Amino acid sequence: MSSLFSPLRLGALSVANRIFMAPLTRCRADAEHVPTALMADYYAQRASAGLLIAEATMAMEGNSSFWTEPGIHSPAQIAGWRRVTDAVHAAGGLIFLQIWHGGRACHPLLNDGAQPVAPSAIPITGDEVHTPEGKKPYVVPRELRDDEMPAIVAGFGQAAANARAAGFDGVEVHAANGYLLDEFLRDGANKRTGPYGGPLANRARLLCEVLAEVCAVWSSDRVGVRLSPLNSYNSMLDSDPIGLASWLASRLNDFDLAYLHLMRGDFFQQQSGDVLTPVRANYRGTLVGNMGYTADEAERAIAAGQVDAVAFGTAFLANPDLPARIRSGAPLNPPNPATFYTPGAAGYTDYPVWVPG
Repeated sequence: MSSLFSPLRLGALSVANRIFMAPLTRCRADAEHVPTALMADYYAQRASAGLLIAEATMAMEGNSSFWTEPGIHSPAQIAGWRRVTDAVHAAGGLIFLQIWHGGRACHPLLNDGAQPVAPSAIPITGDEVHTPEGKKPYVVPRELRDDEMPAIVAGFGQAAANARAAGFDGVEVHAANGYLLDEFLRDGANKRTGPYGGPLANRARLLCEVLAEVCAVWSSDRVGVRLSPLNSYNSMLDSDPIGLASWLASRLNDFDLAYLHLMRGDFFQQQSGDVLTPVRANYRGTLVGNMGYTADEAERAIAAGQVDAVAFGTAFLANPDLPARIRSGAPLNPPNPATFYTPGAAGYTDYPVWVPG
């Protein structure tokens, strides 16, 4: 596993290995979306990752999609995240915060009755959202006005500043998986006209404005972005996902980011194709692959130059010592999906570390 365990220059940072922890929503914040002491334990346990990418975190108030996901828009939330970053740094790790707006995946029952917003008034179908009143269908979102975009951009900028105050090493802008920025990117969710709809350059305008704002808060070499051109999660589709991926890869070169984090497939297999090859061909920066990699495949992909690092999701969730297990060829703990989003330590901080026989 020499490639996985080789150091990597990641923007302004040097990371010890190329085994990253993907952002994983775990719903362990409190009712005010404040990170808890348990979350500090969880991330510190996994500090041997080359980079920890913390879970989707509300950039601004009133956009909850998961009921007890964390935020980064209040002083209490900043203080809660500071406990997390202090614990990770004490354990020798590096951690970015994924800043996020839930868009049409939000629900009035999670946001004091507020209707969710989106590029177009098209709801998520075929799934339901967890609320204090049980699972509920998603509602039709309100189409954002063009004059509301600057406030969203500013909200991401303030979230980036708050993440800096909380002690993070950088931020990842979440533009994947059917949340607000991804909804603008893909034509299955964005049917608007005007400066934020229609051609690719218009559909990517909001993401580019957000990245410019965030890069003005942090140096661009401490900013990453996550994309999922194929993933149909949250009712997402695009008429030309390969073209979208290729265009974005070229456009993102203008930002000199720390990395581009690319989800290579579709959870539900509604769309297929190779997005990695055109992204690698068009993007000149550090490329992080994600979705379904085994350690062996990740090693081969890095050695072949297909990606520069790989972000592991459920494998890291269930194996806090994942790099040590990979290096030693040790068996992996199986994840328990029943505890992915439940409160408490069970299935969160109680997965055992590997002890050689």
